[in-house]
Amino acid sequence: MSTVLVTGGTGYIASHAVVTLIEQGFTPVLFDNLSNSKSLVVDRIEAITGVRPRFVEGDLSNIGLLESVFAEFKIDSVIHFAGLKAVGESVREAQRYYANNVAGTLALTQVMAAADCYSLVFSSSATVYGDPETVPITEDMPLSATNPYGRSKLMVEQILSDLAVSNENWRIALLRYFNPVGAHESGLIGEDPNGIPNNLLPYIAQVAVGKLECLSVFGGDYQTVDGTGVRDYIHVVDLVEAHVKALSALAPEHGCQAYNLGTGQGYSVLEVIKAFEQASGVEIPYKIVERRAGDIRASYASPENTASKLGWRARYDLAAMMRDHWCWQQRNPQGYEA
Repeated sequence: MSTVLVTGGTGYIASHAVVTLIEQGFTPVLFDNLSNSKSLVVDRIEAITGVRPRFVEGDLSNIGLLESVFAEFKIDSVIHFAGLKAVGESVREAQRYYANNVAGTLALTQVMAAADCYSLVFSSSATVYGDPETVPITEDMPLSATNPYGRSKLMVEQILSDLAVSNENWRIALLRYFNPVGAHESGLIGEDPNGIPNNLLPYIAQVAVGKLECLSVFGGDYQTVDGTGVRDYIHVVDLVEAHVKALSALAPEHGCQAYNLGTGQGYSVLEVIKAFEQASGVEIPYKIVERRAGDIRASYASPENTASKLGWRARYDLAAMMRDHWCWQQRNPQGYEA
């Protein structure tokens, strides 16, 4: 069966993708520098699947190590998750973000081409749409970015598109995530951010278990149903199933194509808090604070192109997302550290 290199393989989304790959008969090889994850994830994947995937600790900047991985494991395709992803941090450490996200991808594609491996699924982001004029967002809408993180994703998309034009062997899927949440139903793997979470759900969950005192809601005066920002939340299990669909769609004539990964439904911050309270039975204290620089009013996907071309739609509703995220946090109040 096909061998898939999973860069950033012990991360939140990637670890769920590895589980799905194993369950569907692929042979994943994990490659990660552990800058934002734990090697314990490999043990948890084995506990879920009964299979221990091969794991190589390393950085994409180490071209020699990458070359040895491709030679040893005879990699057929790559799902590229590895990348720094905190918006605020990217503003403070722009050079680090471009070096890691852009130069790292260039190194990866260089090694792939040398190994005659041209099938790539790239973990992109809805941030490439900037502040959209209308919603829902379709793949053909104008692209822009409001911070170095988003620009690094957009740059990589442009690089990969150019590669596909320059060499018809390349078969690339650009997967534009909206807001991944939830966890595997076992509660064994989930989102475990370093330090204070940048995303809404892990912050809510850490407040629920008493790790954090109160949730700050950035902005209560947007033109939305209740004044708080609206986003498209998608269950991480739905998200990774789309990766496997994309991998299987990389036929020779595919070229480079973009796909939205969202539900098509937007929820406000306060609606998400209420849904989490219902799932957990825990009241979440919160306070409305000033808007955060770079945040936008509303962002949610049109999933129709993805449904048409990949035969994929999200299956889990908001209640299921909250239930599974709470299951993970409740079983792992201190994340993987415990």
